[in-house]
Amino acid sequence: MSDLAATLRVLEPYPGIFTYYDGRIDGKRLHSEGPNWLDDGAFSLGTASYAIVDGAEALVYDTHMSLDHARAIRAHLTGRGVTQIRVVLSHWHNDHVAGNAVFADCEIIALRLTADLLQSHRDELATQPPAISPLVMPNRLFEHELHLTVGQRQVELHHFQIHSADGNVMWLPDQHILLAGDTVEDTVTYICEPEEAGRHLRELDRLGHWPIDRILPNHGDLDRIAAGGYDQSLIGATKAYLRRLLDVRGTGEELLSLREFVAPELASGAIIYFAPYEVVHAQNMSLLRAATLKE
Repeated sequence: MSDLAATLRVLEPYPGIFTYYDGRIDGKRLHSEGPNWLDDGAFSLGTASYAIVDGAEALVYDTHMSLDHARAIRAHLTGRGVTQIRVVLSHWHNDHVAGNAVFADCEIIALRLTADLLQSHRDELATQPPAISPLVMPNRLFEHELHLTVGQRQVELHHFQIHSADGNVMWLPDQHILLAGDTVEDTVTYICEPEEAGRHLRELDRLGHWPIDRILPNHGDLDRIAAGGYDQSLIGATKAYLRRLLDVRGTGEELLSLREFVAPELASGAIIYFAPYEVVHAQNMSLLRAATLKE
């Protein structure tokens, strides 16, 4: 049996903050040659999950894209002497919850909205290849904000409706580090709720007022994450991209390529061009043009 996590890379961008990164490997697929969410989204774009560790305690941020990846995360933590593991879910999407079953004996923390969305999409998650079945649900829910400790570390969870209605970021207030989930990503955001684009922009403005020094996203460049992550300019780049899309959605103009569309942000170094996001870019525009935007 093949190990889907054979190319998983474990990084430690900060002491006690571990990144579990896989994907962005040319010519490699994990599940099948046919269309599927694992190969065509999570693996092709690169996916990271994280763990905050202090002593024998760990807080895992997302269970990754497969059971094999989750097993590798748990084995790494156990090998470091961790005996108490809790899990936090950033949102309900499949590449963030696929490994939940490996942590079924742990506390799994999520927004109540995430639990509701997982329940309503249970059949979809169980049938879209590769299937997530059984789907292990979160067992500790909160509404807007939750403060936790991991050993001596302070950790805060906050709800932001960006990318998905149930975005849940992890904030380390003592270090001013944001674990961002999918609220921002590099090269560009993946639009899943086009009708809510205006709300997402307002929420990005709110996030941008936080005193953030570094950002660790779930989808981004491996080397930049390894070097400590992104700065606040990633939030600015995401806002600029969304505003630009909204400006051109009703013009009927031919969409520029992604490289041309985000040229200012590439030039500033806020983001890094990654060619597979050209497909995401075209899909984003198609969704926006078909959507009825909310106020």
